[in-house]
Amino acid sequence: MNNKTLEKPEKKSFITKIRNYFLAGVVVMIPIAATAYLTIFIINISEKILPKSINPNQYLPFDIPGLEIFITFIILTLIGLLSLTFLGKRLLLINQKILNKIPILRTIYNGLGQLTKSFANKDNSNKKIVLLEYPRKGIWSIGFATNVNEGEISNKLNRKLVNVFVPTTPNPTSGFLLMVPKEDLIYLDMNFEDASKFIMSAGSINPEK
Repeated sequence: MNNKTLEKPEKKSFITKIRNYFLAGVVVMIPIAATAYLTIFIINISEKILPKSINPNQYLPFDIPGLEIFITFIILTLIGLLSLTFLGKRLLLINQKILNKIPILRTIYNGLGQLTKSFANKDNSNKKIVLLEYPRKGIWSIGFATNVNEGEISNKLNRKLVNVFVPTTPNPTSGFLLMVPKEDLIYLDMNFEDASKFIMSAGSINPEK
């Protein structure tokens, strides 16, 4: 009887250790797997953005992971440098005039242009992160206040509305466009970078105070 009673605690202890090791493995692998997934996602996007004719991986006997990202970074940096020169500004102005004459493209171009300028401006990056009760009362979500809603929608409702983009986790490039009454929003001092980290990490990285 004494031997049996001594064996049971050892068996429980072994199972407990296995469970703890398993949970520790899950905790370690979740951020690694999420990072790997996002890295592959970015690499796949960069492969599509970068034309095959200038993609070295199309000519090399083996692929170099991340090479497309590096080349895309260099190209975008050079484009940014060129855009600040006199010639670059003239070319951008001509390009903008051409796109503004095409009905569907001008809508996409102007919309995305306003969005990127809004969050790229460091002076306005704060006070654009908001808290709102979504998808129902008592549950809070972080959103990006993109602009004050003006025009037919706000006039029909006769309310002051704010356009808010609520991103999804862990991919903040997709989400929902909500038109929220201004009084229902809580404006945060959090910056765009901290809010993005919080969303992409599924709340595991808390923003600094």
